[in-house]
Amino acid sequence: MGTPQGSPISSLIFLLYVAPLHMSIPRGLLVSYVDDFSVTVASPSYRGNIRRLQSLFSNIATKGGEIGVSFSVPETELIHWRTPGQRTPPSHAPIELEGHLFRPSQVVRWLGFWFTPSFNTAHHYRHRLSLAQAVFSFIKHLSSPGAGVRSFLCQRVAGGLLLPILSYGADLLTPNHAALRGMNGFWHRVQRWTTNNFFSTPTSILSCEACLPPIISYCRYKRRLAPLRIACAPP
Repeated sequence: MGTPQGSPISSLIFLLYVAPLHMSIPRGLLVSYVDDFSVTVASPSYRGNIRRLQSLFSNIATKGGEIGVSFSVPETELIHWRTPGQRTPPSHAPIELEGHLFRPSQVVRWLGFWFTPSFNTAHHYRHRLSLAQAVFSFIKHLSSPGAGVRSFLCQRVAGGLLLPILSYGADLLTPNHAALRGMNGFWHRVQRWTTNNFFSTPTSILSCEACLPPIISYCRYKRRLAPLRIACAPP
């Protein structure tokens, strides 16, 4: 309380305040982003995972009560991960927390990432593409063909706004062939808008003319940059 709304010091102070809730979990992981907490555990069975999650939630809720922090339990989501070689049918086992029953979801959204039990990235990039298309349909009216905003400013808008929206999550989730095809088609339209080139211009030339990287190369760059950023980060 007392910090200005939107100030970065607010989230930093809150993280320091809830630090006691971040406990070490054997064969598990507890991470949070400001007030969004996520708990992941592993065991030989789904039932074992559920028992562990229920026990961990009880411990976290108890610790939270000691420092005056409570959780909005009805907003909880559950997902059962599956390994690529798993042959057993997907589990529909629910979890019960404080009298609320939560059944496993087929898609869970957390911090802009869309996760599925099999880690299929098509759902995530379908949403990223839809969002980028909506933003592009709005900003392209800034510069109609042959008029409006100059080309170099369109290039800055495309690289600074559309590319981050479209490629969000590429450092963790690799787009599959179908997702890349849709992303490439959209990105070629953006490059033509940036350069005001003809529709028949070869796509291999568009990237050079627009000074905008190909999507597949940019996703590979982000994926390789992520472990370097983690390795060079402070302890």
